[in-house]
Amino acid sequence: MGTPEFAVASLQTLLNSKHEVVGVVTATDKLGGRGGNQLLQSDVKKFALANHLNTLQPEKLRDKEFLKALQELNADVFIVVAFRMLPEVVWNMPKYGTYNIHGSLLPKYRGAAPINWAIINGEKETGVSFFKLKHEIDTGNVLIQSKIEIEDDDDFGTLYYKLEKLGAETLLLGLEMIDNGNESFLIQNESEVSHAPKIFHETCEINFNQASKKVHDFVRGLSPHPTAHFNFFGEEMKIYKSAFEIKAHNYKTGEIIIDGKKSIKIATLDGFLLLLDVKLEGKRRMNAIDFLNGYNPKL
Repeated sequence: MGTPEFAVASLQTLLNSKHEVVGVVTATDKLGGRGGNQLLQSDVKKFALANHLNTLQPEKLRDKEFLKALQELNADVFIVVAFRMLPEVVWNMPKYGTYNIHGSLLPKYRGAAPINWAIINGEKETGVSFFKLKHEIDTGNVLIQSKIEIEDDDDFGTLYYKLEKLGAETLLLGLEMIDNGNESFLIQNESEVSHAPKIFHETCEINFNQASKKVHDFVRGLSPHPTAHFNFFGEEMKIYKSAFEIKAHNYKTGEIIIDGKKSIKIATLDGFLLLLDVKLEGKRRMNAIDFLNGYNPKL
């Protein structure tokens, strides 16, 4: 059960393993694209169709016809990777239960955007958790976790790809434990819980009234999407790549400093955020030097 690209690697790994994939559950097709008239399929559906897999797309997870079709698959276990919250009638159906791959080291970063928030908060490591579903979201007992270092040059995009691969590898290890009857669960420690709430456009607005590294980590955690943004002389500018400089100054936080055609930087509490890769509203993405060569702001 999955929807975005992140779930495809796990499905591919299952197909290449000794395990039999009896069915795929994914989101319904949606209208979108240019003009909003194209019927868009999820990444998981595209992959499933290309590999001739039995695919279900329920609008409602309690629908009687869907539950009947799911029951008839007679699956030993359900695997959930970036899908939606399941009702008990679904997750309690298979013999060995339902397991989820989550992109954090639970109980840290429960919620919809664990990869983004780990980078935004300056974490040095993260990972994936393979855990058994129960009522409350992301609270189930953990069967296995795999850790990975967050590099200084990682952004959401690079870390997403690393965790996508790590999740698929961890999924196989977890299934081997279930298959061999070697389950040994870790109960999540509620005193160590942190949250990773869904990110919206307003969440992505940059607050420059903080340390330079904190602002830089915010940019990294939202790049290449949904992308951090700020007000650039009345227009919204997105930042895809930045650097930071810790240096005493007398500028107001958030003040934009343009050095001819050489650089754009913005004052923070303890220095500056240097803009390296940007996109002005209605324009294409480009590096900051190219942007300055073609833009003359009214200062």
